[in-house]
Amino acid sequence: MKIVPVEDFDLRREVEYGTPEQNAAAKRIVQDVKQEGDAALLRYTEELDRTKLTASGLRVTEEELKAAYTKVEPSFVEAISAAARNIRAFHEREKRNSWMDLQPDGSILGQIIRPLKRVGVYVPGGKAAYPSSVLMNVIPAQVAGVPEIVMVTPPATGGKEGINPYILVAAAEAGVHEIYRVGGAQAIAALAYGTETIAPVDKICGPGNIYVALAKREVYGAVDIDSIAGPSEIVVLADEQADPEFVAADLLSQAEHDEMASAILVTPSRQLADAVAAEVKRQLESLPRRDIAAASVEGYGAIIVVESLKEGISVVNRLAPEHLELMVQDPMAIVGLIENAGAIFLGAYSSEPVGDYFAGPNHIIPTNGTARFSSPVDVDDFIKKSSMIYYSKEALLKNGEAIMELARGEGLEAHARAIEVRLKREIEGRD
Repeated sequence: MKIVPVEDFDLRREVEYGTPEQNAAAKRIVQDVKQEGDAALLRYTEELDRTKLTASGLRVTEEELKAAYTKVEPSFVEAISAAARNIRAFHEREKRNSWMDLQPDGSILGQIIRPLKRVGVYVPGGKAAYPSSVLMNVIPAQVAGVPEIVMVTPPATGGKEGINPYILVAAAEAGVHEIYRVGGAQAIAALAYGTETIAPVDKICGPGNIYVALAKREVYGAVDIDSIAGPSEIVVLADEQADPEFVAADLLSQAEHDEMASAILVTPSRQLADAVAAEVKRQLESLPRRDIAAASVEGYGAIIVVESLKEGISVVNRLAPEHLELMVQDPMAIVGLIENAGAIFLGAYSSEPVGDYFAGPNHIIPTNGTARFSSPVDVDDFIKKSSMIYYSKEALLKNGEAIMELARGEGLEAHARAIEVRLKREIEGRD
């Protein structure tokens, strides 16, 4: 793992979202499914996923969900159920209520909060299957009150056996029973525009490969999306007290996701930098996903040596990482100085996988520096808000002239006259 002084490291990581050929392919697939429905959906599933299906075979049956429980360990069911409880408890605290404020003049201003009606969840199945992502997408939507949640996942996430049983068990534990065996850009198009078999949704959530990301960007506007997710990222800010074995293990926990994942240590300690570099090399040797993690470390990993912890905080805020670990002696003393990070893990025992799987906060977090202006998935992602205005006669008589002044200042006479006609009626009525 390369060790570099901060002045030699480019703190701006810009991920290109696909080649021109990939963009064109995603757009073509989306348009074909939009126009042809199930016919295109089935054609692309056979061509790209090498799985021949019929329209009637797209939906996963209840019998398949029940059978999935026989293919996983009871300990997994127990663990995923406990994780679901923790995630639900955390997101319950995010719930909002509609509100109204009665003004002294009789006007009522407020906000009406409603859940989205139908949400689509994409669960990937490429380099790895992620049952935990099922929970992280579905549970906040349920807490928000979304009545219809549909899940799509590639037809062979479990190889020749079909859909990975761990994904199906996670879905069942989360309470999802409308599931379709379809993936890629074609699945995103089906969710966005609907087909003869799959009804359209209001919002699409969940990570996927580059074609999924490009398709989500293509359909945005017809539906809402959570984000265009980039490769996973972790930054560890550590002082001389940090355990190099812990730091290296946590860096590799993200490096094993993808060859483009980013794993960075920021430290004022050259001694720690050397020890972590050695540890990363040692731990890589026994990783089952060694080739992926090694490519990530080589291409996007680094140990940045700074002059002080204060400078390290500045570097972290410029990086705006998806995951940030504060492996320092007193993390509570500096957490308030962290301005840009998707999720912040404090102390030696708050390893990033604790958040990935079990603690409760959502693990779908902004990437590619977007933590500067966006947030993890939460209940707010699955609600919509309507402003409510009940203006009393007294309020309009008092403020009507000001409203007309503003309207005419913008050159919108009809706006002004909509107020004026009411003011005249009241004045004439008094006469």
